[in-house]
Amino acid sequence: MKIFIATKNQKKLKELKRILIPMGFDVLCESDLDFEFKDAVEDGLTFEENAIIKAKSGLLQTGYITVADDSGICVDFLKGMPGIYSARFAGDHGNDEQNNDKLLLALSGVPMEKRTAYYVAAIACVFPDGRQFTVRGECHGHIAFERQTGNGGFGYDPLFISENGPFSQLTAEQKDAISHRGKALKLFSEELKKYIEV
Repeated sequence: MKIFIATKNQKKLKELKRILIPMGFDVLCESDLDFEFKDAVEDGLTFEENAIIKAKSGLLQTGYITVADDSGICVDFLKGMPGIYSARFAGDHGNDEQNNDKLLLALSGVPMEKRTAYYVAAIACVFPDGRQFTVRGECHGHIAFERQTGNGGFGYDPLFISENGPFSQLTAEQKDAISHRGKALKLFSEELKKYIEV
């Protein structure tokens, strides 16, 4: 079954492919198209709304069943921010370094017990016949006082400490087992089977 992933984020695409391909899906992305895929305007108020917006845009442009993810990090001390604005927290969309710098500055002087945070991943799937669904995964942990060494992950991973350690130090397999996106994709796989069997 062909499924299009509506994202231009290569790191996110790699992570989604790593989990979806072993499930047996023929995964397509922008590089498989003979036209330029246009990003949707993410003007939803929740992760789920933005994921649906992106998935519907992908379906309209390609005609394929489309999967889209909207994810981010929510910091309790900051009342859930940056949340849906995680990728553009510092103003420049997708600038991980600036986003991490801004988060560290916002938590300057905040003790570890108040640095609780959680990653969220909402994955939406839309079908040509109008059916759609979303699933949500979360991973809870803390924000470190400084970037943690390691080459793993992306986004806020250098600052996020999970129950299994810093995300930047986990292998891809270790991260998939506990991450917000890994959890959401497991739910997604289970939910998708219901739609395919109908």
